[in-house]
Amino acid sequence: MDRRRFLGMAATGVAGAAGMTALSGCGGGPGSGEVKLKFVAADYGNPGAENSSKIYWRKLADAFTKKNPDITVDVTVHSWNDIGKKLTEMVEAGDPPDIAQVDSYANWAAEGKLYKVSELLPIPAQAEFLVSLAEAGEVRRVQYGLPFVASTRVLFYNKDLFKKAGLDPDEPPESWQDIKSAARALKSAGVKIPYGLPLGPEEAQGESLMWMLGNGGTYVDSVGNYTINSPENIETFQWLRDNLVAPGYTEPNPQRVDRQKLFQAFTEGEVGILNGHPTLMQQADKKNLSYGTGKLPGSNGPADGTLGVADWMMAFNKNGNREACGKFLAYVFELKNHYEFVSQYGLLPVTTSASERMRKDKKQKKLWPFLDQLAGAEFYPVGKVSWAGTTAVIKKTIGQAAMKGGDPKGILTALQQKAEAEDEAAPS
Repeated sequence: MDRRRFLGMAATGVAGAAGMTALSGCGGGPGSGEVKLKFVAADYGNPGAENSSKIYWRKLADAFTKKNPDITVDVTVHSWNDIGKKLTEMVEAGDPPDIAQVDSYANWAAEGKLYKVSELLPIPAQAEFLVSLAEAGEVRRVQYGLPFVASTRVLFYNKDLFKKAGLDPDEPPESWQDIKSAARALKSAGVKIPYGLPLGPEEAQGESLMWMLGNGGTYVDSVGNYTINSPENIETFQWLRDNLVAPGYTEPNPQRVDRQKLFQAFTEGEVGILNGHPTLMQQADKKNLSYGTGKLPGSNGPADGTLGVADWMMAFNKNGNREACGKFLAYVFELKNHYEFVSQYGLLPVTTSASERMRKDKKQKKLWPFLDQLAGAEFYPVGKVSWAGTTAVIKKTIGQAAMKGGDPKGILTALQQKAEAEDEAAPS
């Protein structure tokens, strides 16, 4: 089945992120005097703790103002649980921030509330972003979303539990049949959760897409049409239902199990196999867990691709501070600043120069397998205005398709109809 495949990195030889400057002579804001930007961001650490993103952003904002005395940046940081609601309330009240950093942008772009990236950054600066991510930031072929950080997914497995089950700890499962066989052996060895299948509302859409990719499926085709109930996707959920959930190789009710719960259980030695991102690696390392990683398994061998996830920055045009917004965004993505953030939180950079630096940084060696996959990863169709409403329903219901006695065809067809209705109702 055809699906959108993103190209590789931006061409080398262009100006580096450190050379980013806002468009010279930009209008749309005060030409002189002081500009105060309102900036709302998500917290990648723990609020109030030493790793809170608020500390990073306050330091960066102060350094930026020191270089640009006529521009100050008022920073507000919210937890991931709150930022979507808080930001939506601000926009609906007619008081959006100048810049926001969150996980979606398409609705506001379609409503004409965001600056185009081309209005904020010059061409060399735009070219610094990885092509796959820049394209994922487009709505109707125009880029509004600036990728901020990214991650990809790999398979994790507990080496000690593999040894306990008589499995080779140096050979990760490569196919669905390998997963089933390993899960059977792990269950026989008394492992509490042989395979961790988080199809609960936290990130059911992500776990589902990883399995879809292993069978040639995805959420949309190469021209952006929804394909949720494709034969490939129906087959995928039938396999999960019959080969992992029904035999008891997962938790009894995976449609109610969230990802972070299984991540925690994995670090405590209770889960044999699951899909994960770099944060799980950090959590496992803190517990000195013996684990291995591998490519996502597919129906007949390793999957062709993996899930890529990005968070986004955007600039609202309500206050007319285009030039100041462009200057601050350029500063955010300077090599030193961008690399400091991704290094602190174990995330992947979104610019060519920062990616090259990570590739040479031996301290980040464990992130290299994730970085290797980024250029060819499959991203959520975040550029579709209908995706926000569609994914909300997917999170709540798609897990039912894998439950014992579930109806994959019926559930995926209902989701397909919901997605098409959202598409029809989206702003043109």
